[in-house]
Amino acid sequence: MATTLAVGLLPLLAACGGSSDKAGADPASSNAADSSTKNADGAVQLTVPGDADDATKKKYIEQNAISACMKKQGFTFTPHVAAESASTSWIDGEDYALAKKSRQKYGYGNYSTAVYPNSSDAPHADVAGRGAGKALTHDEDQKGLTASQRKAYSEALSGPPAKTKAEEKIAGCELEGSEAANGPALSAAEEEKAWKDRQEENRANGLELNGDTQLVALAQEFATCLKGQGIAVATTQPTGIVDMVRLAQVVPENHFTMGKEAALPLLTKEIDISLKDLECGKKFRAAYFPKEKLHPYWGEGA
Repeated sequence: MATTLAVGLLPLLAACGGSSDKAGADPASSNAADSSTKNADGAVQLTVPGDADDATKKKYIEQNAISACMKKQGFTFTPHVAAESASTSWIDGEDYALAKKSRQKYGYGNYSTAVYPNSSDAPHADVAGRGAGKALTHDEDQKGLTASQRKAYSEALSGPPAKTKAEEKIAGCELEGSEAANGPALSAAEEEKAWKDRQEENRANGLELNGDTQLVALAQEFATCLKGQGIAVATTQPTGIVDMVRLAQVVPENHFTMGKEAALPLLTKEIDISLKDLECGKKFRAAYFPKEKLHPYWGEGA
């Protein structure tokens, strides 16, 4: 939380102590973005998109800094920033057209990987080791390393393993990457204050949205429509009803990996509910999301 809350950017390539001649494959894997270069040490560096928002730019800065740090320690770390997929619009229905296209086939995505295991367009397509999940392990970067070299790689990346759960903290090149993108870690007192400030700002934003007369009226219309479709309404607060139906779905724990025959009727039912939710909330969401961008809010109510 400390590194997320901290602000200010440090130099892109934070210094990373010491280097040694440890083994490691050098070629960039397929996880690297098409637009990339190498620094003086030979570390792959992704080109930050000029139109990227601040949060996305920080992801690039973090990955590039980790790559540079690992290279100085004799290892290859292929930086990777997952591309945003249009299919993610099914999550909250902000983009009505894209959400409708996705929901007509995948519903809320709870059973998409079970019914369509080979579809890269399905929501949650990266679950169970597919797609971007592989990038997170950096298996290609460690190919050919011995067991002791893999241990050294892990410690260079994340620091020595903590002795207890309470002692776990970000360390190694991951710490350097985080500080390069977000600034140095805060003290415990600074963390607490920043968290309280963030909570208070979030509460104020929630009150702003829930007190907006237009959103309140549209939320009531949304709720009336849902009830007419036989869907239970637990809240009419704008910040709650926006994704109330999706979050209310009760799914089995193995919904991603259950058999196709068992998942198909559940998906059919979910598609019907998700489309009713989308249609009933069309006018509400069109008004809500532009205002929510001005007053960002997270949580289930304010």
